[in-house]
Amino acid sequence: MTTRTAPTRTTPRVGTRLEIDTLIEDPETRIVVCCGSGGVGKTTTAAAIGLRAAERGRKVVVLTIDPARRLAQSMGLTELDNTPRVVKGVRGDGELQAMMLDMKRTFDEVVLAHAEPERAKAIMENPFYQSLSAGFAGTQEYMAMEKLGQLRAEDHWDLIVVDTPPSRSALDFLDAPSRLGSFLDGKVIRLLTAPAKVGGRSAMKFLNAGMGLITGTLGKIFGAQLLTDVQTFVSAMDSMFGGFRERADRTYELLKAPGTAFLVVAAPERDALREAAYFVDRLAADHMPLAGLVLNRVHTTGAPQLTAERALAAAEALEENGSPTSSAAAETVAAGLLRLHAERVQIMNRERRTRDRFVSVYPDVPIVEVAALPGDVHDLDGLRTVGDRLGSAVD
Repeated sequence: MTTRTAPTRTTPRVGTRLEIDTLIEDPETRIVVCCGSGGVGKTTTAAAIGLRAAERGRKVVVLTIDPARRLAQSMGLTELDNTPRVVKGVRGDGELQAMMLDMKRTFDEVVLAHAEPERAKAIMENPFYQSLSAGFAGTQEYMAMEKLGQLRAEDHWDLIVVDTPPSRSALDFLDAPSRLGSFLDGKVIRLLTAPAKVGGRSAMKFLNAGMGLITGTLGKIFGAQLLTDVQTFVSAMDSMFGGFRERADRTYELLKAPGTAFLVVAAPERDALREAAYFVDRLAADHMPLAGLVLNRVHTTGAPQLTAERALAAAEALEENGSPTSSAAAETVAAGLLRLHAERVQIMNRERRTRDRFVSVYPDVPIVEVAALPGDVHDLDGLRTVGDRLGSAVD
């Protein structure tokens, strides 16, 4: 009789702890993407991971797509822009730099790098381009892909930590290649670029006559000047469109590669974990490498053996009967502390139930719980504390 060998388990066991230190110390890990809803400490988590990796000897850059300025403040920088800036005060042999995505400047860099000087000048002076690069829908997500691709191609850093926007749009950059393809393959774009792609005088005369009717109609809808600006822009950008799509596809594949890890950041609250579930499902649908869930701001207590019920009962006893060995003031303080403890334990129990519901649906997602800090993080010491709680130094 043939003995069958049990298959090797490829997914984490239920209750598996997310080992952040193992992740960031692995030389194969080159990109960590932090995503999650707003108000859960995602930016702080990204900065703390970057600092912890740097102080373990790696050369790290943290890229934030979040418009908030908290990252710069916590790292002691007066501002962040499209150029990586060295963070001072890092201990050890590593290096930490930080930057914030400047959408327009990144677009300008792409144009300057991939177009002849005269063509680049024409593109950058075009009114439609100026509007597009400053805030056209979807441009930020595509430029985030461009910047990430640039950073990875430079091969200067051992690790790139990406802090995404605080909403479901945090993962919109995963759609950038397909959205760009839809835009470039759209009917209007094909019509606007058609004259430049057709050879022969007779063909051009026929096409131009048809285009005159079409552009006249479009001009009435969009405005003649806007249409002219768009046509000029498309004509100038035509030779660059293929490169845009190619780079976006390359970066998309990079995000799916083994050297990339996605971390979903959440708080132990129902709404935050509902958003976390959305991110987990979306990453799974796109076959992106999910490393695990960072459960932030978890409440703890120094006396876990004292239940909320016993604490409340003891508080009531002190308030009603008092103690022969203590003053009334001391009894009031003690009763107040017992009630605070009971309240904290009730919060802990509620957080635990919320976490357990998430685990019941996603048993194979590793989790690390980060104890809540007494206040906000404003400096490197605060980031180190968060890093300690993320890492293996604190259970």
